[in-house]
Amino acid sequence: MDSLNKTIMEFACKIAKKIEARAILVYADVASDLPIMEDSKTCFDTILVTRGDAEIPEEFKKTGKVLNIPDIHLTRVGQTKIAITKGIASGLFKDGDKLVCLTGVPKFGYVDSIMLIDVGKEFEILTSEKITDIIESVHPEVFEAVLNIALELAAQGREGRSVGTIFVLGDHEKVLQLSRQMVINPFMGHKEDERNILSPHLKETIKEFSAIDGAFVLKDNGVLVTAGRHLNVALESKDFPKGLGSRHIAAAGITSVTHAIAIVVSESTGTVSVLKNGTIFVGIEKSVK
Repeated sequence: MDSLNKTIMEFACKIAKKIEARAILVYADVASDLPIMEDSKTCFDTILVTRGDAEIPEEFKKTGKVLNIPDIHLTRVGQTKIAITKGIASGLFKDGDKLVCLTGVPKFGYVDSIMLIDVGKEFEILTSEKITDIIESVHPEVFEAVLNIALELAAQGREGRSVGTIFVLGDHEKVLQLSRQMVINPFMGHKEDERNILSPHLKETIKEFSAIDGAFVLKDNGVLVTAGRHLNVALESKDFPKGLGSRHIAAAGITSVTHAIAIVVSESTGTVSVLKNGTIFVGIEKSVK
């Protein structure tokens, strides 16, 4: 397989040069035998995509060009969507960038597919022209943490049951003005550092509260303001794509009149949607095992 991987990497570099790509994305699960560093010096940025707590190769620790996605069952397209969405949120990619993605089946351990992505055209990842807004409304690490939790909820549910919920990030003061509390606020009275989404000890608590009807509201720095919040603003159903439920309509409504970002977990389909400016920024479908 060494020869096959080397051939694919060389071909990927030729494609990247031809289309003037911003970077090559390589999935760590299938990159163990890829001649990454030698080839990347002669072409473009090489960004490693890792899963969960996978160990990062020493050469990538030095460059810092690593994107981490949750260690859950995902399709290749789903993995790519997550990686590129996180790349946009962290400022790695922007509208107009072209990317070459190398993927494969982890259990086989080698690359068998090359995908070319034109950020803003090939995917629904960039349905909005103002895609840089996503990194202006909330800290990138906060966006990544919430997206990870949403993806885990969509894939695993809670106690064997599917769950649906909304996370509203940023512009929290205006969001609170346009919403009302449905249950007693479970985060009231706790210190801010005890209710920050970046705390690993809070993940299970958030998953438990996801069963509460209503939305989570977070500050742009990751502090959880409340849960169980009813969003009063909603777009007219005629103004939104057919087939989407009340959570998506509420999330579209609140993001259309605030600078917030909403991440919605669909209870019926398991799709995770990111909304900004009243539109779906990206939808990540649940993988069927």
